[in-house]
Amino acid sequence: MYRHLLPRRHFIAAAMLCAGTGLSLASMRPLILVLGDSLSAEYGLKRGSGWVALLEQKLVQEKITATVINASISGDTTSGGRSRLGALLAQHRPSHIIIELGANDALRGLPLELTQENLNQMTRSAQKAGARVLLLGMQMPPNYGKDYGARFVALYASVAKANKAALVPFLLKGVADVPDSLRLFQADRIHPLEAAHPQLLTNVWPELHRLLK
Repeated sequence: MYRHLLPRRHFIAAAMLCAGTGLSLASMRPLILVLGDSLSAEYGLKRGSGWVALLEQKLVQEKITATVINASISGDTTSGGRSRLGALLAQHRPSHIIIELGANDALRGLPLELTQENLNQMTRSAQKAGARVLLLGMQMPPNYGKDYGARFVALYASVAKANKAALVPFLLKGVADVPDSLRLFQADRIHPLEAAHPQLLTNVWPELHRLLK
């Protein structure tokens, strides 16, 4: 957790507000919960080198006081995330939630309708708990078929629009859609190398920064 100095007038106003509500200034600091799968859980990477760890460093550089909780689990699906979310909300009371799930649903051939419903429910539950939501979209390789790929991409935009949530259309933009993209992936051709994770953060940061303002 890092300290960010507020202008004096804002500090005084915040202190008066906290005094009247029983809240501490610490409780007003943003707490960002990342609910994702292996792309956010540093699968195949050394600890501290994934985009979520880089996000913590970015917040320090930007002098933004915030705590980041990475609740990502390799292999997780939207159903798994949905089942875990309630306890995470109660435990951490996040001000912001980044949902990075859905790719494993597609890899397992789960119905797109189920994926969309799970994302909708997670988004609504988070918003009901007072958190701002950022969805991280994903795309499927061409071998999954043009129609399936288009429907999969569209479901993220649909959930974001329906719930007025923020959206990063494609987390792997600049990594999976560039010439000779395999050079940026591990041997499994699914998980990006450490060298690609700064680009993932570059994709996430503008939308998250907007929510943090």
